[in-house]
Order: sequence, then C-alpha cells, then structure tokens
Amino acid sequence: MSRVSIAVCTYRRESVLETLQSLMEITLPKGVETDIMVIDNDVTPSARDRVETFAETAPRPVRFVHAPAGNISVARNAALTASDARFLAFLDDDEVASRTWLSALMAARDHSGVDIVLGPVAAVYPDAAPDWMREENLHATLPVEARGEIRTGYSGNVLVDRACKALDGLRFDPALGETGGEDTIFFAMAHDAGGRIGFAADALVTEAVLPSRLSLKWLSARRLRSGRTHARLLLQIERRTRWGALLTAVAKAGYCAVAMALWLPVTRRRNVAALRFLFHVGVCLELLQSDSPPEPALDEVRP
Repeated sequence: MSRVSIAVCTYRRESVLETLQSLMEITLPKGVETDIMVIDNDVTPSARDRVETFAETAPRPVRFVHAPAGNISVARNAALTASDARFLAFLDDDEVASRTWLSALMAARDHSGVDIVLGPVAAVYPDAAPDWMREENLHATLPVEARGEIRTGYSGNVLVDRACKALDGLRFDPALGETGGEDTIFFAMAHDAGGRIGFAADALVTEAVLPSRLSLKWLSARRLRSGRTHARLLLQIERRTRWGALLTAVAKAGYCAVAMALWLPVTRRRNVAALRFLFHVGVCLELLQSDSPPEPALDEVRP
C-alpha cells in the first residue's frame, strides 16, 4: 500500500474549502491511500476553525498544521516536515482538483519512473477577462522544456517521490518565500542534483482567475518577478557568468522592445511583447543588484 500526503498551503483564503471538497471527490488509484494537510501560513491560525469543522465530517483524513510567518517557503517546508509518506503532492488553496488528478499523477510516475510529476493548472477566466488575455491563456501554468527536458517546476500541481536522493534534505528557500520563485529554485535544484521531472497532461487542476489579476499591471509585476527568478537560475543552476547572462538579457529585451513598437496598433501582440520585455528587464535588474549572492552552492538551503 502506497501513501500520498496532499499538502494545501493557505493564507487567508476561504476558497481552501472548495479545494478540500474537490479532494474528497478524487478517485484513488488501486493500492493508494491518502491524507490531507492544510498548512496555514497566517501569523494567527485563521484557517483552523473552518478546516477543523470541515474535517469533522470529511470522508478522508484532514489535519491542520500551523506554520506562521506569512512566508510560503515556511509553509511548504512545514509540509515536508509534517509528512512521513513516501509521496507528497502540493496544491494551492485557490485550485480545484479534477476527479482523476491524483490517479493521473501516480500513473505518470509509475509509467515513466520519474521522481517529480507536474500537472497542468488551467485558468478559468470570468466573463470580464479581456479577449487578448484569454486567447494567450496567460494565467495557466504548464512546464517549460529546455534542451528536450523539463528542468524545473512549480508547486501548484505536483507530486514528488521523496525516496529520490536528489530531494533528500532539500528545502524551499525562506529568502524567496515572500517575493516568489522559491518553488522554481527548489525544483531546479532537485533536477540539477539528478532528479527527473515529468509531466502528466491529464492530471488537471483548475484555478479561477480573480478580477484583481485581470490587468496588464498585475501581469507585468508577475513577469518582472519571473525574470528575477530566472536570473537566479542562470547563476545558481546553469552557472552562467553574471556579465554574460546580462548581455544576453539586454539583447533579448531590446528585441522585445522593437517588437512592441512594431505591434503597437495590435493589442494582443503589443501586450505579449511588452510582457516578454519585462521578463528580460527582470533578469537584468536581478543580475545588476550589487547585493546578489555570488553563485551560491546548491547545499545552502539544505539543513
């Protein structure tokens, strides 16, 4: 019998109850049992009452873990500590799992033998979403292949096999827990240490896009953060030289700026070019920071 712990990290969101309800309805693969942890990252245990009330009548085990700090890395690390199961899955507190979600993740792992399996996060747009944003599907989350393989991941829909030696002792970096990118770095480090990452296209979860996220301003801030995270990957994982990476990023930003100008009359193409430009600007900003760490060793976030 295999056991899978499912961790839902939450911070002041009532939508966590919808996430939990979806987990009550998933089909379990033969020979698999599961338990569910809700990791509350609020300074005070604001989710305790609603989670424990839900757990009283839930058909599957649900337990509450308080990991205060307002730092998502602290919450994710608390999940790693609180579970002794071989398999650990992560979902966000604003996501809804499809009925076959866990079965698909486990099937992909069994078929391919990988250590980490990612699933897609499909964005559910409200009617008010701009057409260009919906067409580009900018709020969805999918893995990106580089040189024919998936080299990093995300924590919104993932299953990890903790028997993998590359994951032994690895933790999410608290220094990134308030700004983002902690999961990107975590999975990139796991891959760099020999962990294999796969993808289960049918392990679907959905995420409703909030009205506050339907703006170019919100997407721009997100792309800048993504660019900063990418810069850390270039230095820490790919071990690029700072100035070499900077020259490449400047060239790419320049190309995107020209594209943005050329497509100025076409909303969709202009905005996409602008977001790509901001990504490379984020890379440049991170690389130019004088206090950026000098290519830290991979064991800096291992205990």
